Amino acid sequence: MVNDRVNGTFRIAIIGGGPAGLMAADVLTRAADPTIRVAVYERMPSLGRKFLMAGRGGLNLTHSEPLDRFVTRYGTAAEKLAPALAALPPQDLRDWAEALGEPTFVGSSGRVFPKSFKASPLLRAWLRRLAARGVTLHTRHRWDGWSADGALRFVTPEGSQAVAADATLLALGGASWPKLGSDGGWVDILTAAGIPVTPLRPANCGLLLEWSPLFRERFHGQPLKRIALTLGERTVRGEAMVTRNGLEGGAVYALSAAVRDALGNTVPVTLTLALRPDMTMDDLAARLTRPRGKQSLAGFLRKAVQLAPPAIGLLHETALAAGRRLTDFAPAQLAALINAVPLPVRGVTALDRAISTAGGVPFAALDADLMVRDRPGLFVAGEMLDWEAPTGGYLLQATMATAVVAANGIMIRKRDRDAT
Repeated sequence: MVNDRVNGTFRIAIIGGGPAGLMAADVLTRAADPTIRVAVYERMPSLGRKFLMAGRGGLNLTHSEPLDRFVTRYGTAAEKLAPALAALPPQDLRDWAEALGEPTFVGSSGRVFPKSFKASPLLRAWLRRLAARGVTLHTRHRWDGWSADGALRFVTPEGSQAVAADATLLALGGASWPKLGSDGGWVDILTAAGIPVTPLRPANCGLLLEWSPLFRERFHGQPLKRIALTLGERTVRGEAMVTRNGLEGGAVYALSAAVRDALGNTVPVTLTLALRPDMTMDDLAARLTRPRGKQSLAGFLRKAVQLAPPAIGLLHETALAAGRRLTDFAPAQLAALINAVPLPVRGVTALDRAISTAGGVPFAALDADLMVRDRPGLFVAGEMLDWEAPTGGYLLQATMATAVVAANGIMIRKRDRDAT
């Protein structure tokens, strides 16, 4: 990167206007250092588009559980992310939101939300603060790598532009929901530059199942509530949504990484679905042995064991797949099926439909400040890094925490430059 020693300024280019890039800009401008010039470059017409999408059903900022347990949610990346989560723990993120005029509350599940329950007021306040601090925001700037002299190349509506920077932070996100801005185009750029990238894979994604045309048309878009899904030794309770091609929803997402990895190893995967996990086999069988009278089987199942139409439809679907009719099942057999519906999985939804992304720049290619070891002055943060996490506030927390580490690393680099 080219240093500007003429006027003593230190130019920082942040590429990516999502939560990681904006948090880094926030940290870099807190000290109001007049020698620092921060510019954010975003390829979309506006900033924070995926952040806003995440808040459509209520912005889940973080989680309230103790930090030692919180860290374990990141699986194999927990050790690598622990320093970042210490640099920006969940309570600090809540304090940050409150300082922007958006106090938070803890929901019944332990998840943390702004009291407004929305992302847009927080983003507007955030952008106002960055503008007041002198951060320059450039939209419709698509990063295209580096020129021969090390300048950053951007494709803009006005043509190609070259930008010199003393430090660069890449915060371009993963490759899920590319229409919101993160399309994974950076993978080829980094790979061509000799920077390793673990292949991107879908995370927190739906599962692909083989529905009959009748079940698909009748029940797609309908929920399966208060269920339990089991894969191996792990059981997750929650809800799922029937889609045209399978299942989505919180309980599904929690198991999707294990399903994805097993399928990637060509291991057949069958989930077990409990439609009434709060009821024992004996209780179900006792209820199902009651006289049905003139009720249809569907009406009987609704009243006897409180099964909703999509759940009853799924029982019929399973029976038909086995070449049987549900009316042929004895009460004990039906009770067993209700809490052990087999779901053979044929795949996971595509990367562009996933909530988040696994894979990315491995931590081994970076130093403790998240600077690329073989390219001094280039930092990486957010979902571009090789980690994944469940939904529940863990995604945003780690995205913004890694941005804090990278921003602090940039400040260390500036101090080292100023000292020479």
